[in-house]
Amino acid sequence: MSRQVFLYDPPERFVAGTVGLPGRRTFFLQASAGGRVTSVALEKTQVAALAERMDELLDEVVRRTGGNAPVPAVAPADVTDTAPLDTPIEEEFRVGTMALAWDGEEQRLVVEAQALVELDADSEEDLAEAEERALQDEENGPPMLRVRLTGAQARAFAKRALDVVNAGRPPCPLCSLPLDPEGHVCPRQNGYRRGA
Repeated sequence: MSRQVFLYDPPERFVAGTVGLPGRRTFFLQASAGGRVTSVALEKTQVAALAERMDELLDEVVRRTGGNAPVPAVAPADVTDTAPLDTPIEEEFRVGTMALAWDGEEQRLVVEAQALVELDADSEEDLAEAEERALQDEENGPPMLRVRLTGAQARAFAKRALDVVNAGRPPCPLCSLPLDPEGHVCPRQNGYRRGA
């Protein structure tokens, strides 16, 4: 079976969002253009890492080009997207591997999210080899979402993604673990239950 690639070049919309209540949220990346919508599920830490690395990559592009790249320092207000995810949300796959790259010729940030793949291997060496084969197999590899963004779109995505990640349960001021509405057993208080 050939690899399925969901390509958005450029997307009309590319956002991170959630479904569910804080503490039980499911995170999604969602791209849309021309009536097509693709939603892929991923972990909260993956969303945070993607947003942080995206900002770092854009900052590096600005630094290396001496400020000549079409990348704003912050997300422009006119491309800010605070709307909820488009419905219905149909998960195409769960993300395993992500990659970022800057296309200097087209002046675009390329985001790739590949499906999580379970590999069978007898040793660490075999596992590493199987992972490399799966990632390099353009014809028969795992499904992939590939999105090409302008600098402004990328900054807006990163800002929204970090806002979504930070919109969850507030952290405990003592141990930094999330506070539940029912209360919190703080390890730094030796099990004393704190209210939210």
